[in-house]
Amino acid sequence: MRTVEFERVLKLLGQLSPRQRSRVVEVLRRPHDGDQAAAHLQACFESSPKCPHCGHSRLHRHGQAHGLQRYRCQSCGKTFNALTGTPLARLRHKSKWLTYLQAMLTSQTVRQAAKNTAVHRNTSFRWRHRFLAWIKNDRPSHLHGITEADETYFLESQKGARKLPRPPRKRGGAATKRGLSNEQVCVLVARDRTGQTLDFVTGRGPVSKAQLRQCLPPVLDADVLLVSDANASYRYFAKDVGISHESVNLSASMRVKGAFHVQNVNAYHSRLRQWIERFHGVATHYLPNYLGWRHALDAHRLPTSEAMLLAAIGRFPHLAVT
Repeated sequence: MRTVEFERVLKLLGQLSPRQRSRVVEVLRRPHDGDQAAAHLQACFESSPKCPHCGHSRLHRHGQAHGLQRYRCQSCGKTFNALTGTPLARLRHKSKWLTYLQAMLTSQTVRQAAKNTAVHRNTSFRWRHRFLAWIKNDRPSHLHGITEADETYFLESQKGARKLPRPPRKRGGAATKRGLSNEQVCVLVARDRTGQTLDFVTGRGPVSKAQLRQCLPPVLDADVLLVSDANASYRYFAKDVGISHESVNLSASMRVKGAFHVQNVNAYHSRLRQWIERFHGVATHYLPNYLGWRHALDAHRLPTSEAMLLAAIGRFPHLAVT
C-alpha cells in the first residue's frame, strides 16, 4: 500500500465505533498467509544457511525486502534471500501461495485455481510450473527387490505452441495412425513392491532397448528381479545388463505367473491417466511436471500446502529407509 493511501486509512480509523475497532484488532491479530509463507521459507533456510552463489556458510543479515530477510555472503560479497536460485525467486504475491498450493493438492485446473486464489489464469499457469519445477525431483534413488516395469502412452501435444510442424488437432483429437506410432509419447513407469515409483518420458513411439538402458540401470539394484509384459525389449535389456527378468504375457490373458505380475504398475497407470484427463490434454513439454505432481499426490509425500512450498525450493521430506 502506498504511503498516501495508508495515511488515508489511518484517518478513517478515527471514525470507527468501539465495536468496529475491536473487529479491526481481531483481523490484525490473525496470521497472514504471506507472513506464514515467508516464515516457513525463512525457517527452512536458517536451518542450514549457505550462499546460493558460492555455497559458503558465513553470512550476515543485510536488511529486509518483500517480506524476506536478505543476507550478504562474507566470501563472495553477493546479497540474496531464501528464494535466490530457486524457481520461486522474484515470484510475487506471497500471501496467495499457500492458498494456491492447496488448490494444487486438490488437483484443480488452471482456471479453477485462478478463481479460488483470485489471480489471473496466466499467473495460475506460471505458478503451477514454477512450483512443480523442483517438486518433480522428489524421487527415490533406487528400486529394490521385485520391480515391475511397463509403459503407457499419451498423444503427443504441442498445446500452447504458436507454430506447429503439423496440422492442428481439435481438443481431444486422436492419432491418425492405428496402434503405437511416433504420434504418441511413451512414459515408462517402474515400481517396486514397496510402492516406490519412478517414471521416465522416453520419447515418441514404442520403448526400445536403448531407452531402457538409458533409464533403468542407474536406479535398479544389482540383485533386482525385473517383471514386465512380453515386450521383447525388456528381455533383451535384462540380458544385456545381467539382471534377472520374468515376463507375463498379457496378450495371452496371462495376468499372473506364480508370484510375478505387473498389476501394481498397471494400477498406477490407470490412476495416472484418470487423473490427467481433468486437464483436457497436457503439453508434452510439461509432461514431466505433471508426472512429478501425480507422484507426489499418489505417494502422499506432500500432504500439506506448507510441505509443497518447501518442496518447491528443494526441501523434501526424508525418504523412509527400506
